Amino acid sequence: MEVVELDFKYSDVGVWKEALSSYESRIESLNKPELVSLDKFYRNGLPRLLHDRDPNPYLTTSELSQLMKWKLSRGKWRPRLLDFVSSLDDSVVKSASEKAFKSLPDISKAVKELTVLKGVGPATASAVLAAYAPDIAPFMSDEERQWRWLLVAQRITL
Repeated sequence: MEVVELDFKYSDVGVWKEALSSYESRIESLNKPELVSLDKFYRNGLPRLLHDRDPNPYLTTSELSQLMKWKLSRGKWRPRLLDFVSSLDDSVVKSASEKAFKSLPDISKAVKELTVLKGVGPATASAVLAAYAPDIAPFMSDEERQWRWLLVAQRITL
C-alpha cells in the first residue's frame, strides 16, 4: 500500500476516501491490541452513548478514563494523567462535561469547562468534544499541537 502524505489542501476525494478506508488496518498494524478496542469505543461506542443522553449529554469518569487510555495509547504514554482522571468524582465529571457540551459551538468555552478536571488538558478536552460533535470540534492531539508549535517557531527564526 502506497503511503500518501495528505494535507487539508489536497483535493482528490478518492485519495481521502482510500486513506479513511485504510484507517482500521493502520490502527491494527501498530501492534497495540488494546488500542484496537479502545479506538472502536472512541469512534463508535462513546459517540452513541453521548447522543443517547441528548438533550443533556454528559461523560462519566469511567468513559473519560477509557478515552484517556485511547488518547495515551495513540501517543506518548503518561500514566499519571490516567491516574488523575480515574480518581475524579463522577458528579464532577458529569457536571463539567454537561457544561462543556452546552457551550458548543463555542469550542474555546467548552474546552475551558473540561480543563477544570485534573488531568484534562486541551488535547483531551478536544477528544471529548470531537466524540460528541466532530463536525464542530476537531480532535487536536498533543503531538499535533507540538508539531504546529515547532513549525511556527521555525518560521519565526528563519
